[in-house]
Amino acid sequence: MLAVRCDRARTHALHAACDDDFALDAGGTILAALIAKPRRRDELPAWRQGDAWLAGGTWLFSEPQPKISRLIDIADFGWRALEPTGQGLRIAATCTIAQLDGMAFASHWTAAPLVNQCCRSFLASFKIWNAATVGGNLCMALPAGPMISLTSALDGVCTIWTREGFERRVAVMDFVMAPQRNALKPGELLRAIDLPLTALRRRTAFRQISLSPLGRSGALVIGTLSADDGSFAVTVTAATPRPIRLSFSRLPSRDALGTKLDAAIPDAGYYSDIHGAPAWRRHVTQQFAEEIRRELAGNGAGAS
Repeated sequence: MLAVRCDRARTHALHAACDDDFALDAGGTILAALIAKPRRRDELPAWRQGDAWLAGGTWLFSEPQPKISRLIDIADFGWRALEPTGQGLRIAATCTIAQLDGMAFASHWTAAPLVNQCCRSFLASFKIWNAATVGGNLCMALPAGPMISLTSALDGVCTIWTREGFERRVAVMDFVMAPQRNALKPGELLRAIDLPLTALRRRTAFRQISLSPLGRSGALVIGTLSADDGSFAVTVTAATPRPIRLSFSRLPSRDALGTKLDAAIPDAGYYSDIHGAPAWRRHVTQQFAEEIRRELAGNGAGAS
């Protein structure tokens, strides 16, 4: 069975016009598959082999999915995309890239520019921006996922709905395990990602590079510096199979940063694909980490 190869608007238009649930083949032929459309958690169908969650669908609908026999569409849950609170920011798994990029942030959220920088590393058409979701980007667990970069750098924590009706929480750093491998168990659903206020109040520095002007990220490095206690962190994504975090109690020296970076990511720890060779990724990651250290030092030279 193949899932739909079309955009989400076309899917809903066809669904509204048909008496039965359906899926389409790559040529648009209606097949005998199912689309479940729950509106509340207690309406979720029992999970079975061949099920797949449907949110934005930008990857799901981009290629044949022969193992999928039923889509469970979570759009009708109506989750609020973005919820600022006194503790930080809750991002619904169904929040689109466009919604996140368009948010007006509180003036004391010093890290706000990082949100737009990461969104704009998601190089895609406006159609994708208005359909692709933050949760989908995390669940795909691709090395170059910019929402992974953002939420891991800002101490994001995932809220997961379990099949038994409970919730569990997992840090984004632990949620993304390897390329296209995440911490979800069969039937579990990513509900939201919470960014704590302490992380949103940090100063940030951002570096990203691709082999071509509109290419997938080959390295994306983010630095944060706390105004509260002076702690410093560097988060490496795109250059590695999963996010890597280096934490320091204060701004390190150049040598201390380089030594810890080498220990955390050995030569064999850099990702290799058509978007960048490991040796190149290692070089630019080290360069970016030092540039970030100097930038957040605030004096052009940084700590010695």
